[in-house]
Amino acid sequence: MGEITIVGGGFAGVEAAWAAAQRGVRVKLVEMRPVSSTAVHKTGDLAELVCSNSFKSNLLTNASGVLKEEMRMLGSLVLPIAARHSVPAGEALAVDREPFAREVTAAVEACDLITIERREVTSLPEDRPLIIATGPLTGAALAAEIAQLTGAESLSFFDAVAPTVTAESLDMSRIFRASRRGRGNDLSVAAPDDVAQGCSAPQLDNADYLNCPFEKEEYLAFWQALCDAEKAPVHGEEDSGAKMVFFEMCVPVEELARRGPRTLAFGPMKPIGLEDPRTGRRPYAVVQLRQENREGTLWGLVGFQTRLKWGEQSRVLRMIPGLQHAEFVRYGVIHRNTYVNSPRVLLPGCGLREAEGVFLAGQITGVEGYLESAATGIVAGINAARLVQGQEAVVPPVNTVLGSLCRYLVDTDARHFSPMNSNWGIVPELETPIKDKREKARLKSERALQEMRQWSASLGA
Repeated sequence: MGEITIVGGGFAGVEAAWAAAQRGVRVKLVEMRPVSSTAVHKTGDLAELVCSNSFKSNLLTNASGVLKEEMRMLGSLVLPIAARHSVPAGEALAVDREPFAREVTAAVEACDLITIERREVTSLPEDRPLIIATGPLTGAALAAEIAQLTGAESLSFFDAVAPTVTAESLDMSRIFRASRRGRGNDLSVAAPDDVAQGCSAPQLDNADYLNCPFEKEEYLAFWQALCDAEKAPVHGEEDSGAKMVFFEMCVPVEELARRGPRTLAFGPMKPIGLEDPRTGRRPYAVVQLRQENREGTLWGLVGFQTRLKWGEQSRVLRMIPGLQHAEFVRYGVIHRNTYVNSPRVLLPGCGLREAEGVFLAGQITGVEGYLESAATGIVAGINAARLVQGQEAVVPPVNTVLGSLCRYLVDTDARHFSPMNSNWGIVPELETPIKDKREKARLKSERALQEMRQWSASLGA
C-alpha cells in the first residue's frame, strides 16, 4: 500500500496525518522545526499555537461550536486533547498552549503508521499523494514553487498577535470579573442533548474574563496614544509584491484606532453587556483579558493584536486601567501570511485542479483560524487516503459548516477571494425562512450535525 507525504506539522498537517492513519494508510509527516524555525514559533512541538489560545465558541448555536462537533464525528485528534488542556474562557474553548502542543506531538509520535521527519522542505517532493500544509508562514522558495504548481500568483496578508501579561502584575482594584451579559461556559443554551454529545468544556461560573473599564477621558487619551505610537517594521513588507492586507478579524488595534476615535469603543473595547459592580453602570469602554493557561497566571488582551514596537506596547498598553504595572511575557507581533487563490486552483475536496494527487490544507487554502485549518486537514487526509485506496474524493455535505467552508474555497468569485472562517453566513439557508436569528442558528445546527453524522457513518469514521 502507498504512503502519503505531508509537508507541515501544524494543525492542518497533524489532522491530515491522523485522518489518513486512522484509515490504515501510512504517512510521512515532514516538519522543519526545530531544525529551522520562524519568527513566531518557540518550540519544536507539532500544532504549536502562535496567536490566540482560543478555539472560539463551544455553543451549538454558533457555527464554530458546530464545526467542533463535526470534527469530533470525523475523529479529530486535536479536540479531545484541547478539552483535556482547556482553561476558563467563557463560552469559548481555550487551551493551555504548551501542554496542549506537547500532547499532540506525543500522540502523533506514538502512532505506528506515522513517521515524522524533522527537516526543512525547500522544493516540493515528487511523492504522491502529497498534502501541502505549510501554513501561513510558508517560506519564499516553497511558496514560489506552490505558485508555479498552481499556475496562479500566491496572495499574502499579514496576521497580528495580541500581548500576554502576568496575573500577579495586574491591579485588581481597577479590574472586575465578568463575561458579557453574564454568559460563561454554561452549554445549556446550546442545542438539545442528542446534538451536544462530545462537548466536554468545563462548567464554569459566569466571570471568566477580566475587564479593565475606561472613563471617557481615559479612553480618548488611550486612543490618541495608540494612534501616535510607533509601529515596528514588518519582515516581508518591503518585499516586491508583498501587499499589506489584514484579515478583518486580525486587524492590529492601532490600525483600528486610526479609523476614528470611537472605532475601538464599538469594536474590541465595546462595553455592551458589561456592568462595573463598583459603579453600577456600564463603562465607556473596556479591555477584556482572557486566561491563557490552566493555572491562571497568564492573561491575553482580547482583540489587541498589534504591530507596535515593543517599547511602545509597554508604554501605551500600561495606560489601560489595571495594567499600569503589567509584566508582559509576550508582546504582540505581526507576520506575513500566505495563501493561494483557491477558487482558481482548488477542488472541493482540497485537491489541486491541475496537479493530480496534490492536496492543500490549512491556512494556505484561505481558511482562517486554528479549527478551520485543522478541519481542512481532516478533509485532505481523508481524500489522500481514499486516493491510495483507489477510491474517489468526497466532500462533506454542503449544509454542514465544514462542507460550506470547503465550498466557499472553490465557489467564491476569484476576483474578490479573501480568507474566511466558520460562520452561519456561508451555510445555505433553511428551506422555510426563519426570522428569529437564534432559532435559525439552532435549526441550522441540528441540520448540519444530522447530515454530518450520516456522512461520517457512510465513511466508516
